[in-house]
Amino acid sequence: MQYRLPIGQGIEAGIDFLVEHLSFATKAISVVVESALRMLENGMIAVPEPVFIAVCGALVWWLARDRRLSLFAIAGLALIWNMGLWEATMSTVALVLVATLFAIMLGIPLGIFASVNTIAYRIIMPVLDVMQTMPAFVYLIPAIPFFGLGKMAAIFSTVIFSMPPAIRLTCLGIKQVPYDLVECAEAFGTSRWQRLIKLELPLARSTILAGVNQTVMLALSMVVIASMIGAKGLGGEVWKAIQRLQMGRGFEAGIGIVIVAIILDRVLQKAGKRGNQP
Repeated sequence: MQYRLPIGQGIEAGIDFLVEHLSFATKAISVVVESALRMLENGMIAVPEPVFIAVCGALVWWLARDRRLSLFAIAGLALIWNMGLWEATMSTVALVLVATLFAIMLGIPLGIFASVNTIAYRIIMPVLDVMQTMPAFVYLIPAIPFFGLGKMAAIFSTVIFSMPPAIRLTCLGIKQVPYDLVECAEAFGTSRWQRLIKLELPLARSTILAGVNQTVMLALSMVVIASMIGAKGLGGEVWKAIQRLQMGRGFEAGIGIVIVAIILDRVLQKAGKRGNQP
């Protein structure tokens, strides 16, 4: 009989060990994050729909300076309201915002660290390669033993899934800073910290924002998948439609997801381009 490497058993034993010894921390994190998420979600739902749509349209215009995009945001959100998907959309947007915030808070510092430390770069990049080729559904598996079914598990899996672009593009942006500018800064006696803050990060801004954009898009796609473990929102509406064979309702929820994705993507792209203008 051919010997089989106990890879699966080893991973299960590792997860069981972490669940047993980190349960106090995961419970505390779960309470804090779910409370913050609930407050954000309730706050967004409490705003009257017409007011929220008008504010979103104005915010999109202010960030992107694009009248057509602003009108699209107003029309798209009005359509979502009309389809009766308002609360589900607010739930999805709140989940994406919270998960993206955590992914960026972890991803950008790791990207900076990988760009300035060769050993860290050699460790982090292969890990990112594995993370980016792993099927999205696999990330749902470790989230359940740590946090159980629900929104916290969805946030955990979404953060892990969406973080790689923030790390990779932050590192790439800093590494692409022209070497003659780095030499010039060193000639003026700048410290490593000053060079990073005053030269490399400003020049890498557009690449870092591209990473943030990709992180948001991946977070949105993962939040939809995470409806299978209780994330609810628009993904939950799609999941319910599949279970009940309600094709029309499923497509309506899909249209809602597309509208949210287009608004977030275009706004981040336009905001990034505006930031590069002198």
